[in-house]
Amino acid sequence: MATAVYPGSFDPITLGHLDIIKRTAAVFDKVIIGVLINKSKQPLFSIEERVDLIKEVTKDITYVGCDDKTLDLFESQYIIPNGIAYNAYVIMDENIALIDTVDKRKTDEWLENVEKVLDGKTPKYLVVNHMEPDHSGSVDACLKKYPEITLVGNKKTFLFLKQFTGLDLEATSKVVAEGDTLELGTHTLSFVMAPMVHWPEVMVTYDSTDKVLFSADAFGKFGALDTDEDWACEARRYYFNIVGKYGVPVQGLLKKTSKLDIQIICPTHGPVLTENLGYYLDLYNTWSTYQAETDGVFVAYCSIHGNTTEAVGKLEEILKSKTDKEVVVTDLSRCDMAEAIEDAFRYSKLIVAAPSYDAGVFPVMADFLHHLKIKAYQNRKVAIVENGSWAPTAARTMKGYLEEMKNVTICDTVVTIKSKATEDTYKEMEKLADEILA
Repeated sequence: MATAVYPGSFDPITLGHLDIIKRTAAVFDKVIIGVLINKSKQPLFSIEERVDLIKEVTKDITYVGCDDKTLDLFESQYIIPNGIAYNAYVIMDENIALIDTVDKRKTDEWLENVEKVLDGKTPKYLVVNHMEPDHSGSVDACLKKYPEITLVGNKKTFLFLKQFTGLDLEATSKVVAEGDTLELGTHTLSFVMAPMVHWPEVMVTYDSTDKVLFSADAFGKFGALDTDEDWACEARRYYFNIVGKYGVPVQGLLKKTSKLDIQIICPTHGPVLTENLGYYLDLYNTWSTYQAETDGVFVAYCSIHGNTTEAVGKLEEILKSKTDKEVVVTDLSRCDMAEAIEDAFRYSKLIVAAPSYDAGVFPVMADFLHHLKIKAYQNRKVAIVENGSWAPTAARTMKGYLEEMKNVTICDTVVTIKSKATEDTYKEMEKLADEILA
């Protein structure tokens, strides 16, 4: 058994302390909280009062999810060098509720975590917020382990459950709709429908007692819980590649949840959010309204023989000489496509540079623009650079993609390279830089 010791004065325990405790509990079998006596300080609370406070705030909701560091591709397409967390929770009350399950890859570990928390007790409910298999993959195992449990979800939840499991769940299901509540004892759960964030059956669950929002895939991120990394980077990559198309439904969910007193957000991926919730909510509002997070230029390019690479290097110099805003350059042939999509949405301006290929554009650029289109890229200013030794076609093809996107302004200046950039090419780049930065 792996045991962690967390010492501190806890005078009093804060949401930050609670966050550390919950993260630690996800990694270790046992967490010992040591309440220290500092004789040089006059405490606000007695040692007994501090111990009682800790017991009170940690007793009800427990994390029972699992880290998965063996998976290399999330949804068979997104690189996850730091793995992924499948989050699930238990609310201990007169009637015990499990909140979500985990991917079938981690069923045994999840059941073991649940059993430890239950300590011989039997859960009354399993709330299924989202039917994607990385969250619902252990529902059938849960039913086998706890055959008397009642599944809680909406009509579409049970439609999908039947499709995935083939089970007749009518006798063990409780169908809920917008605004319905479920009394557990001291805890009251209410349900908010969130269709197309990012599946049609998605709902989120609010615990009004502890003021906790179980947010399904909203506010999630890539990376296992024991990974020390900036939240925004991997949350942004996660959002735009998985949820990005569904900005309007996300806005709908934000408006609904704005009426709730939320102090803790428990997503199905990524860390429990307990502090500075306004920061996360503001980012989600920016992302879901397709506004730029950073005023800067993202240059996405590809090259066959290095000539476009050389030209883009010069373009980068020109841009940086004209602005103090961020200029980020990415070789699409050698990057994680999901990161390129993330950066395209992050920055206010985009420059695409690519060689002509098979009377169109080099395939990796076509793939990049296709991804932007299906993820609803919009509200941006874009400039085009093409290369073509005998019959340049890249600009025409790239413009065709961009014209299908909403509220994308394409710069009039198009730089055409004939094999290798010249002094005349660089003069055109000067014009393009002035136009994109204006």
